[in-house]
Order: sequence, then structure tokens, then C-alpha cells
Amino acid sequence: MLNEINTLRTLDHPNIVKIYEYFEDEKRFYIVTEHIQGGELFDEIIARGKFDEKDAALLLRQLLSCITYCHSHNIVHRDLKPENVLLEANKRFDEIKVIDFGTAQVFKQGQSLKETIGTPYYIAPEVLNHNYGKECDVWSLGVMAYIILSGIPPFNGGTDAEIMASIKTGKFSFKHAVWKGISQSAKDFITSLLTYDRTKRPTAQQALKHQWIQDHSTLTVDKKVAESALDNLVHFHSHAIIKAATLTFIGSQLLSKAEREELATVFKKIDLNGDGKLSKDEIRDGYALHYGRQISDKEIDFMFDAVDTDQSGYIDYTEFVVASANEKALLSTERLTSAFKMFDKDNSGTITPDEIKKVLSSAENKLPASVIDAIIK
Repeated sequence: MLNEINTLRTLDHPNIVKIYEYFEDEKRFYIVTEHIQGGELFDEIIARGKFDEKDAALLLRQLLSCITYCHSHNIVHRDLKPENVLLEANKRFDEIKVIDFGTAQVFKQGQSLKETIGTPYYIAPEVLNHNYGKECDVWSLGVMAYIILSGIPPFNGGTDAEIMASIKTGKFSFKHAVWKGISQSAKDFITSLLTYDRTKRPTAQQALKHQWIQDHSTLTVDKKVAESALDNLVHFHSHAIIKAATLTFIGSQLLSKAEREELATVFKKIDLNGDGKLSKDEIRDGYALHYGRQISDKEIDFMFDAVDTDQSGYIDYTEFVVASANEKALLSTERLTSAFKMFDKDNSGTITPDEIKKVLSSAENKLPASVIDAIIK
């Protein structure tokens, strides 16, 4: 469980469940996450029987983006299944959230994992052979794609042992009558994800470029929201570290779900390669496409200087949300009061140097002592 907390605290992606806080007492641990009200994807599959290709592709696009992001941060999920994907109350498939990182594992490139973890139906054959890497997540998404489009699993059996024996053969087919109306492109996509040899299986990022995903999954963005977000982004400047820390707290902890989701759609539309972060080239293309404006290298460098607070060379999801939100709305009295209380640890009504030090040296801010001392001075 502590593994889940530590993993989620490092992840910042619009389709990964957000952790706000955790507590413990003598008997229990408590994790506070965002409130997701639409139920499990599993229940939605049961209710629908199967999905049409447009909804399925939109859903798979978010899942692939999420796993591309995890893999780029050297994290393998290891238990992807419809029960671990939650829907919002509006049932929009571009707003899904991946949960349950309790069995997620940090890995090194080329490392071989041995532990058999996962759920029958979705587990990759190499996991059963005790020699696997991040590719196991891509296999699980292939199984999910098969089930989402047909309502039946590709590898079946009366018991767990029979299911796993079927997986070990790696043989599946599209002969069932339910596949008659489904495009060859969708079948090609599934077949590529269910490549038995993990060294020949596409990465999550490569799978995002498959023609079926490109043709069927369009994100619709409200033009006014996009224009407003990009306008705020290019004019954002926050060189004072206390202001940056305050804005990050407000943007990550206090924005309403509706505000975040609107900006998440713009973020995903600009994130052309689906890796969950924005490069300078993607920002340049995004402005041309959604704003009809050519943005200069100087403006981009100025923007990254202000927005890329962790100096990663990319604009991460929360950095984008903070910078592209309407600052007047962001800095409401109510939200500033909450941010003040975040610094004012002893509720005295004033903020001391020690309290500033405590907040700015936390794991989320990672500021060196010399910088904190300079701020306090």
C-alpha cells in the first residue's frame, strides 16, 4: 500500500487517479484521492455488451497515453484490467482514470522481472514464464481492446489454470460472429498488441500511432477554452518561488474537477505523441493549430522559463494546468486562504520562516536548502 502511495505521488497525468493526501492511525492507512463517480469500466462493458469502434479507440488512446507516460518514468503497472479503470459520472471516455498502482514496479531499462503478478485473462505469457518487462502492460491493453470490442475474452477457460494454459499458447481468433462488423484495422491493432514475442511487440507509444487509433479517436476541444488556455499560458510568469509553490498547490489541490478536465482536454490535444508531457515542438504546433498563431522561439523559451518549474525540459500536466488556468479565478479569496493555511502549519494566523522551509523542502518541491534560505532572507 505504501508502494501505491509512493508511486502515485510521482505521477502527473490527466488519466491517472490523483492522490491528495494520506494518513495513518493505530489501525489503518487512509488515502485521499479525487472523487470519481462513474463506476468501473468493467461494469460499463457488462452493461453495453461491447463498444463501438469510436468509443473503444478513444478509450484505448487514453490508456496507451497513460502507459506511455508510466513507462517513460520507468514504472510498469502490472495489473491493467477493466476493474482498474474508472469512469467519470459523464461517462466520457477521454476522462477515464487508471487506478490501483499497488503492484506497480519501478524498473531499470533491460531489467527482467520474475514475480508473477496480474489477473487471469489479462496476464501476459512472459509473466507466467517469470521473465518479463514493461511490455506486459501492452499485452494487457491488447486483451482489454479485444474484450471492449467483442464482449468476450481472447483467452478463456473454466478455471484460472485453464485460462493461463490458453494464454501460454498465445492463440486467439476473430472467428466469433461478433467480429463480423468490426474493421480489419481494429483487428490488426489488437493482433499487434497481442504479439507473443515481447521483443517484437510495439511499445505503448508506437501503438498510439497505429492507424486505427489515429482514424477513430478524435478529441473534441471547445475552441474558446483552448484559446483562453493558450493565451493564459503564453502570458504566464511566476518567477517568485513562493508564488510558484502557492499556484501549484492551488492548481493541483483546489481546482474543481470540471476546471481540470477542460484543461486536460486541451493538454491531450497538444500532446501529439501521447507521452503525457509537452515538448517545445508540441507547444509550437499546438499554437499554430488551435490558436492560429506562430509562436517565436524566444516566446517559447520565456514560457518554459516561467512554466517548467522543475526544469525537466517539458511542461508537465500540473504545470500546464497552473499556467493555463485563469489566474483571476485561480486566485480567489477562498483558494488563497486555503493556500495560506497550507503554509501556516500551526494555525497561528502567521507564517514563520520554519513553516516556509517545511513546505518548500517537501518531496513535491525538492528545493535545495541554499535556495530556501535565499527565499526566507
